[in-house]
Amino acid sequence: MTWLAAGLAVGVASVGLYLFQPWRLFTTVTVDEALPSVSATPSATRPSPAVRELAGGEFRSHEHRTTGTVKVLRLADGSRVLRIEKLDTSDGPDLRVWLTDRPVTDDWYSVGKGRSVELGNLKGNKGNANYAIPADTDLDVFRSVTIWCKRFSVSFGAAALA
Repeated sequence: MTWLAAGLAVGVASVGLYLFQPWRLFTTVTVDEALPSVSATPSATRPSPAVRELAGGEFRSHEHRTTGTVKVLRLADGSRVLRIEKLDTSDGPDLRVWLTDRPVTDDWYSVGKGRSVELGNLKGNKGNANYAIPADTDLDVFRSVTIWCKRFSVSFGAAALA
């Protein structure tokens, strides 16, 4: 009976560790991508004249404390990029960057209930990163950004695009 209980405890602990990955609360992945630019002299802090800001906003904390800003940029070639700057949030399992059609409220589950466009895995929980926006994405529909934990269906933080 003792061996059965021990085996069951190890099994439950293994599943729990796999799902929750608690060590990620103490890990940091820092990324520092340059601002996208098509000019001959790109700047890491200011967009070149070839880059135009279409919208922007500040993160609001949801499930985890999250700070930083987001910008939607149009490059000279017409492509659009979501730029996250000075991000500071927790690391977590299966974090994604989503554009959503939901308003940003205190309810961190609500942003996952509407339409969304996934821009990719979160590259790092601290720093500056760029995410390509698909050409057919209507920014009049998708008016907010969330860092979404796909495994637990919660928003770590979100920003309204204005």
